[in-house]
Amino acid sequence: MTDKHTDYELEAVPANARRGFWTLLAVMLGFTFFSASMWAGGTLGEGLSLARFALVVLCGNLVLGGYAALLAFMASRTGLSTHLISRYAFGSRGSWLPSALLGGTQVGWFGVGVVMFALPVQVATGIDTLWLIIAGGVLMTATAYLGLKALAVLSLVAVPAIFVLGNLSVGMAVKEAGGLAALAAIQPENSLTLAVALSTCIGSFISGATLTPDFVRFAKSPTIGVSTTLIAFFLGNSLMFTFGAVGALVYSESDISQVMFAQGLIIPAVLVLGLNIWTTNDNALYAASLGFSNITGWPKHWIVLINGIVGTVFALWLYNNFVGWLSFLSSALPPIGAILIADYFLVARGRYAALGQAAFETVNWVAVGAWAAGFAAANLLPGIPPLNAIVTALVIHVIASYALRRADTRATATH
Repeated sequence: MTDKHTDYELEAVPANARRGFWTLLAVMLGFTFFSASMWAGGTLGEGLSLARFALVVLCGNLVLGGYAALLAFMASRTGLSTHLISRYAFGSRGSWLPSALLGGTQVGWFGVGVVMFALPVQVATGIDTLWLIIAGGVLMTATAYLGLKALAVLSLVAVPAIFVLGNLSVGMAVKEAGGLAALAAIQPENSLTLAVALSTCIGSFISGATLTPDFVRFAKSPTIGVSTTLIAFFLGNSLMFTFGAVGALVYSESDISQVMFAQGLIIPAVLVLGLNIWTTNDNALYAASLGFSNITGWPKHWIVLINGIVGTVFALWLYNNFVGWLSFLSSALPPIGAILIADYFLVARGRYAALGQAAFETVNWVAVGAWAAGFAAANLLPGIPPLNAIVTALVIHVIASYALRRADTRATATH
């Protein structure tokens, strides 16, 4: 008998719990409505011409969308989370490495996000910051506790609201700038190179893209999983970049809620700020709890409460001290997704045994070594760090697996 609180954190999502196109699209759009993407958009807007900005966003989203779509296909076909898929590539206990990295990073971002909500609202309303942190932490934890159903309901409300109010604000900003032609005529004072611009674009959300399976495993079919993922990354991510670029050029503010505050749209600003961070934070907490459930074997809903309490209690400390560390740690996440993709498509040739029938290694040191090489490549090699990490980890995992003849024993499954 399945517990009413379960989100299938330790098993494949069964057919009767799978969801359709619109539910998955709402969840994935809410996931990609991410404040860090607006910050990245502001950086790009100030450092590129409008034409180059559009080119970089298109190319960056091709990489992000392709990377996430491959993970979405795996998840919707197997019904497994990122962390359970990791058992095949990294081993039963080896999967604790990606689960700990992904889980720890997301709890950290949860704490940062709570404060990102509380501080601007305190300035606008005068409500004590501590009470806003507590209220934000409780609400965001509650939807993650309730699971995908609550994430979907929140996203169905938040996504249209952010879309309408955000575009209204952007329209006002363009008008204030003198029209689209005047905005396009603005030339950057300090131009970004193409490599830096692409790195900014891709790096802004590739750590989040690695968590795509945690949500898309509920898709009724791979077609639904892949299509909703691609739409979310191209529409949602592009929208966030555009909000950030226009705000930075006109008001020197990349966050759309801060732009709204500058425009005097106080109530819409609070709504957009709250909904935008809420849809990101509950997803982050949800995904983190799946990771720690994989490590401990505990039910996800109890881990959500623990993570929510930790993220809320330490929110101010995380905001003041941990952002730089989290940004560095995020470079450790792209190699994880690359190894999962390589292992499923190229080593196991698209066939994994059912979770209950699979014979896992305790630790697959080939995957661990490929991850370490990808992490090092992201931080040491010139070029575009996220791509360095992905390519290096993927190539080493495939070559080492075939060299050690592991591939011959992996293509034996049914998924």
